[in-house]
This record gives sequence, C-alpha cells and structure tokens, in this order.
Amino acid sequence: MLAAIMVGAIIVTYFVADIVNKSKIETLTTEHIVEIQDVHSKSENFTDNFLQGSITIDSAREIREVANLNFDFALFWFNNALVNASVWFNNEWVNTTENLIERCIENCTDAMIKYLTSHDKFGESKPYFVNAKNFTERERYIEVLGYYVSFLQAGQNITLLRYNASKFIKQAAENLSLGEIENVTLLMENFSMMEGLYQIGLGEYEDLKDQIDEYMFFDEIREEH
Repeated sequence: MLAAIMVGAIIVTYFVADIVNKSKIETLTTEHIVEIQDVHSKSENFTDNFLQGSITIDSAREIREVANLNFDFALFWFNNALVNASVWFNNEWVNTTENLIERCIENCTDAMIKYLTSHDKFGESKPYFVNAKNFTERERYIEVLGYYVSFLQAGQNITLLRYNASKFIKQAAENLSLGEIENVTLLMENFSMMEGLYQIGLGEYEDLKDQIDEYMFFDEIREEH
C-alpha cells in the first residue's frame, strides 16, 4: 500500500512539474513571438520611412536639375539680350532683342516654379528620415539618417537661393526691356551676391551628398562595426 502511495505521489509530482514546464514554455514562446513581431514591425517601419524619403528626395533632385536647365537658359538669353541692348531702331528695341528678353523671362518663370517645387519636395522628405530614427537603435543608421536630414536642409537652402537668383534675372530683363539700365545694374549686383551664397551652399550640398554616397548603409556584416 505504501509503495502504491509513493508511486502515485511521484506520478502526481511528475504531472504537476510537466504542467508547470509546459506553462513556462508557452509563456516564453508567446514572449518570443511578441518580440519577433516587434522586431519585424520596427524593421518594416524603418524600411518604409527610408524608402518613402528616398523616393521624395529623388523627385526633388530631378525637379531641381530641370530648374537648373531653365536657369542656365535664362542667363544665356539675358546675356545675349544685354549685348544687343545698345541697338535701337526708331526708338524701339530690335525684334531679336525683344525675343531674347521674352525667352529669358519665360525660362526664369519656369525655373522659379520648379525651384519652389523642389524646395517643397526636399522639405516633404525630411520627416521620413526623422521618423525612421524611431525604429532603429543602431548608431551607424542613426548617424547616416542625420546626414540625410542635413542634406535635405542644404537642398532647401540652394533651391531657395536659386529661386531668388532667377527672380533677379527676371526683374533685370524686365527693366532692360524698358531701358532702365541703372536698375539692371543694381539687380545684377544682387544676382551676383545671391550666386555667391549659392556656390557656398552648393559646396555643402555636394559634400553631404558625397558622405551619403560613400556610406555603406546596408551590408553583409550583421554585427555592429
């Protein structure tokens, strides 16, 4: 009888221990699944924000490049109009000069619109990279995201400077068409000052772009380095 009781006690103890162990395993499994889901969620959110920001950056850069073409054409037509500005016929501008001024103004207008659009696109991209920082704890990722934010600010700066430079060319062309040479001179002085600031800003923009291009964001080495 005593042996039967002891065997029964051992069996009960075994089943109790087994139930406790199974409960622990289930708890650990649940916690592990939650942790995996959290990691996946962070990874997906990080990637989504990074990709969305990158797409918007590409759009901003493409629009800026087109604006630069309009700007270059505007300056080209203005300089040609300036060369022909001394030619008068019956107190009227020669037709070719009028056409050059019109082309200059058209390209200035197009450039200004595109520079503002590019400026806004750079601004739209910024929150994505700021938000991406919330979904990673890796220092090297946080570092490069900081480069992106600085790059976007630099992009906004140079597009705004070029917008103002385009505006000065446009105003100078309008004054040139009226024969207001003193105003043209003053406006082109302002243009030269704006272009000087632009060149400084462009240097910063290009330096940040090079930093990002040379930074290996994702690589095959998974551990921190």
